[in-house]
Amino acid sequence: MSVDTRALAADRRLVIKAMLATGGALAFDIEIAMAQASQPAAARSAGIAASRISAYVAIAADNTVTITAKNPEIGQGVKAMLPMLIAEELDVAWDAVKVEQAVADQSRFGEQFAGGSMSTPMNWMPMRQAGATARAMIVAAAARQWSVPATEITTAKGEIFHARTNRRAPYASLAATAAKEAVPAEASLKLKDPATFSIIGRPVPGPDTPAIVAGKPLFGVDTVLPGLVHAALLTAPVRGATLKSHDPKQALAMAGVRKVVVLRQLGHDDAPVDALAVVADSWWTASEARKALVAEWDNAGRDKHSDATFAAAASAAFAAKPATSVRKEGDVDAALAKAAKTVSAQYSYPFLSHATLEPQNCTAQFKDGKIELWAPSQMPNEGKELVAKAMGLPVGAVTVNLTRIGGGFGRRLQSDFMILAAAIAREVPGLPVKLILEREEDFKLDFFRPAGFQKLEAGLDAQGRLTAFRTHLVGFGAKGEPGRGSELPNDLVPANLVPDAELGLTLLESNIPLGWLRAPGSNALAFATQGFLDEVAAAAGKPLPEFMLETLGESRLVQPPKLPGVPDIWQPPAFHTGRAAGVIREVMARSGWRGAAPKGRGFGFYFSHLGYFAVVADCVKSGDTVKVAKMWVAADIGSTVINPMNAEQQIRGSMIEGIGQVISGLKVPIAAGQVQVANFDAYTLPRIDVVPPIEITMVRTDFPPTGLGEPALPPAVAAVANAISSLTGRRVRSLPYEA
Repeated sequence: MSVDTRALAADRRLVIKAMLATGGALAFDIEIAMAQASQPAAARSAGIAASRISAYVAIAADNTVTITAKNPEIGQGVKAMLPMLIAEELDVAWDAVKVEQAVADQSRFGEQFAGGSMSTPMNWMPMRQAGATARAMIVAAAARQWSVPATEITTAKGEIFHARTNRRAPYASLAATAAKEAVPAEASLKLKDPATFSIIGRPVPGPDTPAIVAGKPLFGVDTVLPGLVHAALLTAPVRGATLKSHDPKQALAMAGVRKVVVLRQLGHDDAPVDALAVVADSWWTASEARKALVAEWDNAGRDKHSDATFAAAASAAFAAKPATSVRKEGDVDAALAKAAKTVSAQYSYPFLSHATLEPQNCTAQFKDGKIELWAPSQMPNEGKELVAKAMGLPVGAVTVNLTRIGGGFGRRLQSDFMILAAAIAREVPGLPVKLILEREEDFKLDFFRPAGFQKLEAGLDAQGRLTAFRTHLVGFGAKGEPGRGSELPNDLVPANLVPDAELGLTLLESNIPLGWLRAPGSNALAFATQGFLDEVAAAAGKPLPEFMLETLGESRLVQPPKLPGVPDIWQPPAFHTGRAAGVIREVMARSGWRGAAPKGRGFGFYFSHLGYFAVVADCVKSGDTVKVAKMWVAADIGSTVINPMNAEQQIRGSMIEGIGQVISGLKVPIAAGQVQVANFDAYTLPRIDVVPPIEITMVRTDFPPTGLGEPALPPAVAAVANAISSLTGRRVRSLPYEA
């Protein structure tokens, strides 16, 4: 489903300015285009007239309300969550709501992306205000029509009431005139008391779930257009190698093959690729013809990179000082020298793939100097700009239709597949071209979670309290800048809690492009820091959760150092020790943790993406393998869980992914500059048989609600690894775990 917002004839706009206190002020504008001309797809298909009150709300003659979901749906549940916020303040019954996906149009919808668990904190107030605005305009229309004060009018479940004159009317009877009302000032909007919420806080299934179960087309790979042709891609075995020569004769001789397109240095600026694309009447024909292509590639030294060279470089880096100081407090050397006990260790973790079940794909049509795309993109507006740049077109000549996304985890924050599809489409003007990457190419062209190496040191006083902490992260980057997901945050726990702390970073260069994977950076740092702190706690004679509570100290807000030249919205958030302690105590109570942990039990805590999460995992031996027997999760994402059903699904998914990173063998080996996995036989995602019972508790605190697509994952990785360490008596310092 989609709303053809190109047809909107905007006649006025409401700029909603939202200030959200989520560890700092967040200000942004959202433009709501007001129009009557557009009909939502659901109303058009049913032959029912509808009045569009705003870019988000249209009301049909049968009082059905169509709400536009502005952000990409990637399985994180925003296609239900964002409309729920609008519907709540619009004061309609949820069973009267139909949800349609917006196209990418930042001028109408503001920021549209799926990443950073930001959909909730960025939209909690603006989407409620959008609903309240539409409701206020309907009330104003009723007041004008009935000649009564607006203050005497009430609403409920899509109806207008005036008690004094005993009048009532459905929203539909007033929608057309409401669209002509003056847009109310933001200060005049009256939002509901949370105690009266009837939609927010109740479990709501995703609007696409029935279609998914029925196998109906929703995803990018399902796109079908008249005259559609298909494309398959061939790139070099060594990532970044350039095309020296090629022979397309055998491919072109195959029936159904239309063209072989040469693509040079296309994609993201930090990872452009040379490629050959076969365009054919069917994807199978294109795929088979791809195998017949003959190509010679220039590796230009990129084949020197491997896991062995990275490990050797990390060892050399540990023998020296970090190249960059990220944080320095007090005198760590002096603190370690006078410590009653010191602990040191080295941890490492591999490159990981996003391994989305839906391979990267995009359908593009170049016609009359314009390009239209159907893309499962997490960053559609950035993709639009990059396509325009690559094609030499104005941004206004690029249209991006959002499809449902079959897994992203950060991979589709990169728009390379959109650029490649657009470039192919330009070579066959007028024809829509669907590019689907072969699974082998999908793995090769990933932007990988960076591998990393950490050296950690800590000091304890005579009472076993943490007095000093130091870590040196050897990650990946270029020109002194860390690559995506290889950053070392200056607020890393526990460096922000002790008087003497150092955080240092050294970067290695490679030909392997880096990308943000669910909970970027945190998914690896949690494993290393919480694993190490488990060792430190053992040296102190304390279980890790009690050691963490002691280290957190009294409830307070800990402000991190400000990053120079970084906008406030992207500054590290403040850390609330009381909220951290709250989830730790809750998960201890739920799991029955008292005193020393039983054999096979592990704990992990982490704060990321504004969420506080603590996890306990119990592991047991099952023959020659290790199995997670049960997990407990305590989560604090603020005052309100907008959709409890989706919240539970997100947390369970994070637990399963955490298990996969530790015990399912997930890693992407690199040898001679080449990715050594090509399909799921070598990259074994966790199956249903490894999923344990998972008990989830939401800890409510008086803070604005935040997202949870990402913050549950990091402590899950740490808890499972620490549980295995307890079970086997052998410390897990490298991932994935190998018996």
